[in-house]
Amino acid sequence: MDTTDATSWETALLTGGPVDGAHMRVAGRPWVIQVTRPCTPDDVPDGVRVEAVYVYRRDARVKDQPLRYGFDAASP
Repeated sequence: MDTTDATSWETALLTGGPVDGAHMRVAGRPWVIQVTRPCTPDDVPDGVRVEAVYVYRRDARVKDQPLRYGFDAASP
């Protein structure tokens, strides 16, 4: 079990997919990061949102910053 303090912020790098090369700060070394992009749907009821979802999974082999998250084309 990962016991990293959830309030400890670390730098992460996303590789592959729509945000390849993006850097961000994460707390608690999450296993998965979800990235969304709004879509513009036609003929949907008011208040309905449509978003494309992209999943990045942490590479457990990387122990130092920046943590690495690779695009998972098979998800969600």
